[in-house]
Amino acid sequence: MAFPRFRSFQAVSQCLPYTPSVVRRAIHTFREVQPLRTFRKELQASQRTVGFVPTMGALHEGHISLMRQAAAENTDVFVSIYVNPTQFGVNEDLDSYPKTWQEDMDKLQALNKELQTKEGSGKITAIFAPITKTMYPTLPPASEINGPGSFVTITPLGSLLEGASRPVFFRGVATVCMKLFNIVMPERVYFGQKDVQQTVVIKRMVKDFHLDTEVKIGPTEREADGLAMSSRNVYLGARRREVGVVLSRALKAAEKKYLQGKRLRADILWPANEVSTSKMMEQDDLPPSKRARVEVDYISLADPDTMEEIEVVDASKGAILSGAVKMLPLEEPQEGEDCGLGGGAVPVRLIDNIILQPMN
Repeated sequence: MAFPRFRSFQAVSQCLPYTPSVVRRAIHTFREVQPLRTFRKELQASQRTVGFVPTMGALHEGHISLMRQAAAENTDVFVSIYVNPTQFGVNEDLDSYPKTWQEDMDKLQALNKELQTKEGSGKITAIFAPITKTMYPTLPPASEINGPGSFVTITPLGSLLEGASRPVFFRGVATVCMKLFNIVMPERVYFGQKDVQQTVVIKRMVKDFHLDTEVKIGPTEREADGLAMSSRNVYLGARRREVGVVLSRALKAAEKKYLQGKRLRADILWPANEVSTSKMMEQDDLPPSKRARVEVDYISLADPDTMEEIEVVDASKGAILSGAVKMLPLEEPQEGEDCGLGGGAVPVRLIDNIILQPMN
């Protein structure tokens, strides 16, 4: 299903009750649009500002860091938790996407306790957790490329890189974000750099449709080994996790060449291709009980505004290094092995990027 599983949660028909006297202490959960809008208008009338963090749940430190940033820059933080079906293709992993409602609520409550200790900090005051009928009220949402529905498309930007591999992905992202921005009416919206193409798509949408919000980008949060944090990492397990860091290491190798003064595409990308190819060959040579096979989808060197591939980096603009790999299912999981959620049977797509900063 395309909505969170509400474990240990007393559902209500519209929203949790609130009064102005408790607005800074309570987190109010909304399932419908109109009660959220009423709440938002009362905040607006009191000259309060809203920073909005859209999520699909399965919260991790990357999400939490965006909420901290939003709390530092606004009086109120709104968080959405909604697994959006239109950004998943027909054969993609919608049903297997992790749903961790109670764990997410615990993390949000813990963060609010932390924020209460900070002078002048905002708080999380609203969670928007709609069902799909609320988000797509007219027609059932379509995941087919030419499926019916009301969609927002950002082309050609949304058709490159991730969009080439996942043709409906950015159509779904832009559509659901347009809906959420219209519902929440935030002063600022917060996204993580890990999904760098998504951030460029959202910025383009806000500019082209004259949306009255500011897009703020937080840095990629990483594990100690360099792996970019992602809700899907819970599927990796130890064996695939160890191999999955190849993407961040490949991009770091390319970044090093740029920092050394290289500007030609071939000079920057060859180390990344060498790192990834070497890892794939290494794993192919191992027995099935030991290996974690990985496939490289792409390693890109792109213009920071259009995400189009470039042959030479303009040092005054910089560029975006990005890549995607697919961790294949484990072939022979061993008894007692940490195989991750799903027992190693779920393929895991990992993405990452590095911003090559302009050189003055």
